[in-house]
Amino acid sequence: MSEFFKSSIGRKVAMALSAFFLMFFLIIHLAVNITSLFSADVFNQLSHFMGTNPLVQFALQPVLIFGVVFHFVMGFVLELKNKKAVGVKYAKNDGGANSTWMSRNMIYSGLAILAFIVLHFIDFWFPELNTKYVLGDMSGMHDGEFRYFHELVEKFHNPIRVGAYVLAFVFLALHLLHGFTSAFQSMGITAGRKKFLKNFGVAYSILIPLGFVIIALFHHFNH
Repeated sequence: MSEFFKSSIGRKVAMALSAFFLMFFLIIHLAVNITSLFSADVFNQLSHFMGTNPLVQFALQPVLIFGVVFHFVMGFVLELKNKKAVGVKYAKNDGGANSTWMSRNMIYSGLAILAFIVLHFIDFWFPELNTKYVLGDMSGMHDGEFRYFHELVEKFHNPIRVGAYVLAFVFLALHLLHGFTSAFQSMGITAGRKKFLKNFGVAYSILIPLGFVIIALFHHFNH
């Protein structure tokens, strides 16, 4: 098994599996966040559950972090292997006739997404860890009310931060437009399903990032 994942095919399969996991997480994350558009109470309750449930915190969350790190590390490994194979930088290969802009620039859209993840951790995850595990406050309360919705709205008050979020999700859409179908191809997609998955991938790649953009803009303009 270790030899398989050291091979070119094995690395691509590993990359695809991590991509599937992260794409599923995006759906769950969007489903929770989008409730903030309709009900602060529902968003608060879901956020408190996700933030205090032991299974989520000590089993699923470490797996998610590992998945994110693994996906980006594997992406850089594949980029370096590709450079060695063709002798030129991936983003500068003369493949315009048989490859898309997205496929030739996955490394750059990936770096933009990685920068956004760092910002997202600084905005939400690190303060949450500090509150729960350093200060020891697992109540999720502030001034007698759940704090999650208020914290979300406050983060989207700054137009510069909102602009960074929107730009990051544009890069995410571009990344997914190639990555979605590429992941299935790495897993041996059959020709008969290729058209369906391509159309489904385009819809996913646009609608999921658009959902996050709508959330950011909604809370910014309704602050």
